[in-house]
Amino acid sequence: MKVLMIYPEYPATFWSFKYALPFIGRKAAFPPLGLLTVSKMLPESWEKRLIDMNVKKLNDSDIEWADYVFVSAMIVQKKSVNEIIKRIKKYNKFIVAGGPLFTTGYSEFSEIDCFVLNEGEITIPEFIKDLEKGQIKKIYTSDEKPDISKTPIPDWKLINIANYASLSIQISRGCPFNCEFCDIIIMNGRIPRIKTAEQVIQELNAIYDTGWRSSVFVVDDNFIGNKQHIKLILKSISKWMKEKHYPFTLFTEASVNLADEEELMQLMREANFNTVFVGIETPEEESLLSCGKIQNTGKNLQEKVKILQRNGFQVQGGFIVGFDTDTNKTFDNMIKFIQNSGIVTAMVGILSALPQTQLYKRLQEAGRIIKFPSGNNTDINLNFIPKMDKEKLIEGYKKVLNSIFNPDNYYNRIIIFLREYKKFSKNTQMAFNLKMKILLKVIWKLGIWGKGKIHFWKMFFWTLFKKPHLMQDAITLSILGFHYRKVFDNLNLL
Repeated sequence: MKVLMIYPEYPATFWSFKYALPFIGRKAAFPPLGLLTVSKMLPESWEKRLIDMNVKKLNDSDIEWADYVFVSAMIVQKKSVNEIIKRIKKYNKFIVAGGPLFTTGYSEFSEIDCFVLNEGEITIPEFIKDLEKGQIKKIYTSDEKPDISKTPIPDWKLINIANYASLSIQISRGCPFNCEFCDIIIMNGRIPRIKTAEQVIQELNAIYDTGWRSSVFVVDDNFIGNKQHIKLILKSISKWMKEKHYPFTLFTEASVNLADEEELMQLMREANFNTVFVGIETPEEESLLSCGKIQNTGKNLQEKVKILQRNGFQVQGGFIVGFDTDTNKTFDNMIKFIQNSGIVTAMVGILSALPQTQLYKRLQEAGRIIKFPSGNNTDINLNFIPKMDKEKLIEGYKKVLNSIFNPDNYYNRIIIFLREYKKFSKNTQMAFNLKMKILLKVIWKLGIWGKGKIHFWKMFFWTLFKKPHLMQDAITLSILGFHYRKVFDNLNLL
């Protein structure tokens, strides 16, 4: 049996890092962790080939080689998925699809032969059994939440790790909170399931054995969803890191209440975590209450961000405009919050109603759903009718983007962050010649030809004289700023 696994192409979006990757000589931000894990769930006797279209072209010879074609995708990859389907169908190949795009929107894809949905640990074995009997069903689905301590280690040999800016690992699934707009709790549930410490160390060893010595993204929905268990795992990671001389820096996603957990922050520092993405959503208390983001209410969110920064974490923030309770003041309040908090990577998007979420159901009942969402966090083509006038909402959104990604404000925000930031993590070793190559590219593109080069040099020399040990962080954030501006420029949002 020959199986071709295809990971579709990402468009140039905020999180694709398409315009940042050339600075470091990489082709994609992250590998397709889902397909790499699925590979290990398939029989060993099967021949497997993986094409990540973000790093490699899909050739006709690959399609001709395969007996079955597996496609896994996020919603934002939908355009690429449709192109893949057309190509595969020319060869009469059997297509099997899974992943978030299909789990919540399989009805959009009539040409796909079989859907293996929800969590693969449950649905893939059933699919394999039927395939071997020659009795494949159209849809395999299950509400059962598997014990992920039995999930296999990803099949790293299927990819060239040198193509990626970061590798990935999953430690837990699910989030205990109940945000109205979130589809994670629909797919992965509200009871966090977590791997064993032994399993996590095995997965870290598997990455280490590939020769990787850089950042690793812990892709959990909410890393601190099960605080007591994660503390035990962090102690094991910390010990492993020390023994291996800190080969990786780690980053993840967590709820803002991490700032209330002194012991947890310390354990994460010791395990070499240096970045946390936090869903802040909005500084508007009424909007937080209206969308069920209870964990963010009744708090000084700006101070929580500062606490995390002082404890060694760069805070990346997710923000949303377009809640029913938002007003004209929301946009200015958001600009002020982001700038004063020193959140350099601030992903601001217009609210999107994702299929099967509580938000989608509420808006559908009210007759306010227009279409299937694009999955692009920064898309101004709304898939629902907002309470605020649509043009006012888009105008306010553009105002936020133009303010926070204006070079003056962006580079100044790097300074605000670095002033607060206390670095504890150990950087992975980078060859001197590679560091110099990256620095020269940055100076050429940002310091000589870049928009706002005066502000770049102001930030550069401030860092050089005030925080020289943070220069690598300053350069990294400058590169990211170039990418963000390019993405929004191309969308005519700046």
